[in-house]
Amino acid sequence: MANESFAQILMTGEHRNSLGRAAEIVETVLDDRSRLGELFECVFDDDAWVRMRAIDSFEKIVKDNPEWAKPYITRIFGELTKSDQPSIQWHLAQIFTEVELTLKQQQHAIDWLKDKLKNVEVDWIVSGDAMKALLYFYSKDSVGAAELEALFKIQEGHKSKAIRTKASKLLQELDKAENLRR
Repeated sequence: MANESFAQILMTGEHRNSLGRAAEIVETVLDDRSRLGELFECVFDDDAWVRMRAIDSFEKIVKDNPEWAKPYITRIFGELTKSDQPSIQWHLAQIFTEVELTLKQQQHAIDWLKDKLKNVEVDWIVSGDAMKALLYFYSKDSVGAAELEALFKIQEGHKSKAIRTKASKLLQELDKAENLRR
């Protein structure tokens, strides 16, 4: 690893669809926070597998160290929310619930998440993580139940049976939470 860039490391792995050597990157950044920027830049790499492994590593790091994401929030909203790569999208849904956001950023995240769920063509993992994230924001009184109910009902028609089941379960959770609030 001594002479390899993070992008080179993230490009390698047993299988292209595995996380490869991403755990090495996570450990390196946890040991040396100054290298987080190098990792974050890999999220914009030309190679989709490098981007996937980089955002996965970034999310793992900020999950345990949410304040570390602060310098990157502007680029996350300005650039990454425009990505059509599902692995970027589902990790963003997770990141939005793990980091401290301003009210404006929180609303931007909620709007972005709702946009992902407006039809059933969304990637199944993105759908699941977006629904969970919106339920999180609901628990913080940042989004209303009626909005979520409409979006979750759309997802009950998703081609993935797992998402249809998850949407139904989350609708039940939402209903219970609403009954407790009354």
